[in-house]
Amino acid sequence: MTDSLETVFRREAGRCTATLIRLLGDIDLAEEAVAEAFTIAAEQWPIRGIPPNPGGWITTTARNRAIDRLRREATRTDRHHAAHRLHSEAMDPDHNPEIADLDAFVVVVADDQLRLMFLCCHPALAADSQVALTLRLLGGLETAEIARAFLVPETTMAQRIVRAKRKLHDNHATYRIPRAAELPDRLAAVLGAIYLIYTEGHTATTGTSLTRTDLSTEAIRIGRVVVALMPDEPEAMGLLALMLLTEARRPARVDSLESMVRLTDQDRSLWTRALIEEGHDLVRACLRRNQPGPFQLQAAIAAVHADSPSAEATDWSQIVTLYDQLYAIRPNPVVALNRAVAVGSLEGPSAGLDALTRVDLDGYQPYHAARADLLARAGRTDEALAAYTRAIELTSNPAEREFLERQRGNIADSEL
Repeated sequence: MTDSLETVFRREAGRCTATLIRLLGDIDLAEEAVAEAFTIAAEQWPIRGIPPNPGGWITTTARNRAIDRLRREATRTDRHHAAHRLHSEAMDPDHNPEIADLDAFVVVVADDQLRLMFLCCHPALAADSQVALTLRLLGGLETAEIARAFLVPETTMAQRIVRAKRKLHDNHATYRIPRAAELPDRLAAVLGAIYLIYTEGHTATTGTSLTRTDLSTEAIRIGRVVVALMPDEPEAMGLLALMLLTEARRPARVDSLESMVRLTDQDRSLWTRALIEEGHDLVRACLRRNQPGPFQLQAAIAAVHADSPSAEATDWSQIVTLYDQLYAIRPNPVVALNRAVAVGSLEGPSAGLDALTRVDLDGYQPYHAARADLLARAGRTDEALAAYTRAIELTSNPAEREFLERQRGNIADSEL
């Protein structure tokens, strides 16, 4: 039951919070009400069983708790009116996800999530705060997980999220999907938030599994909603393509023992062809628009990998060229790291290591893992062992740590 409740929380917390914010108009109250509802679920579900529509049950219970709290704290007329409105809606099947059929509930929730996403990406907030707030409210990520994604201390991220909520309140931000003219200004932050949710699902920072399918699935679903809302935005299309092409590799990312398998060693016959075909169609549609952006270029790189029948057949020259284009429009160290790895595959490990000398990412695990692999291939064993040790120190995912320890062990054994 604990595992089931955790699964429901990961899948439903963001959705329920989005609906409660629409009903309450108060982010903190909505979060508290949903948290209380899950506490009640932890007490009741082991006895009564999980309801057929867990999300509807959580939303209804959270709303009832909010009604009780508003009535207790109704020192002003507006709070009393809010409690009365919530109670009236609770009796209306059109507003009650516990009474309404599941299909109607899903439609309402999808709209609520999209509204909340654009609220979180309000122009009054800095870009990093927009993404962090979206991950907290919609992605269901804990503050510690978000802090790892941003490479900052947990206390820093907690303060950032609190300030973002306060700023939305102070700016009287409206809970609605922006008008067409407002969409472009918020799109980059929305897409960035969706992608960070996906990457947390692709390689989880916590838990016993390498991945969190619920988050990846949710990110792709929201990505589809954004593309449907904004069909003329190639970057939205590029992000969806990138996620689909990456998701296609999921079945081959772990072996029968749930151990991580790196891209070059994956059984490509296990890749999901339907996702690859859909991703390719989107990439081609982006190319026809001739408005290249970061997500489109990353999707193009993923498409090259998907086209390759084997690791040896990969067109690394094309991938390096695409990374050059990506770095030209987004010159950050993570892009430089990925380019260096591609250079190492195209020109050899020494060339890759030379490219890495211009990258400063000491606190970033993938940097040390990539450097360790290049050092091992270059025959610099002692340095490779040290780099693997550093990568392991920075790894929080057990499956990823086991893979890195195995790689380090293989190098150490080869020296005996």
